Amino acid sequence: MPLRNRVTPFGELVADPAQGLVYGNRGCLHDETGQIRRRFTGRRWIACRLEFRGWKRTRLLQPGRFTELFFLDEATAFAAGHRPCALCRHEDYRNFVTIWHKIHPGDEGGADAIDARLHAERVDGEAHCQRRYEAPFETLPDGAFVVLDDTAFLVLGDRLLQWTPAGYERSRPRLTGLAVVLTPPSLVTVLAGGWRGAVPLVHPSAETRATD
Repeated sequence: MPLRNRVTPFGELVADPAQGLVYGNRGCLHDETGQIRRRFTGRRWIACRLEFRGWKRTRLLQPGRFTELFFLDEATAFAAGHRPCALCRHEDYRNFVTIWHKIHPGDEGGADAIDARLHAERVDGEAHCQRRYEAPFETLPDGAFVVLDDTAFLVLGDRLLQWTPAGYERSRPRLTGLAVVLTPPSLVTVLAGGWRGAVPLVHPSAETRATD
């Protein structure tokens, strides 16, 4: 039975057998029985490599440990509000910090300042749900996520690709006008700079669907 630790572009946790290409966490979200009880603990939401230095945990969702999360790709992790891990993706993290300080030159204090701003961008403080906003479709870079009819779509070229836990499926032309954006605005700016890290930005299924 699949665990409820696959993350959607909406930041929600679902149970699905597809593992995805990116690993991460946002604290301990489960109880002693492995049941998910909360959306997050703290502001440090990170996206990691699937493998690092041969580290392995024999059993996932151990009591009192962080909840191991899996994302289809980094575009999905960004949409959910996660940033590169400073440990297993050290070079990515340093590049990310460099870009971040160009976007937000007043953010001093390293990861804490980044995580505080990201948290305000990704979470509605009162409802504790994902914060969304509007932006013109033509301004959105590849890798950003929008929502149409309660469904998440990846922006890629002149297409919008429907997200699923196992990969991208239905494709449709990019629209005009205002989009409802899921990816936090600072991470959209990072993507607009041509971000590429050590983990896949988009799942290989996107290449096929982008030409449908």
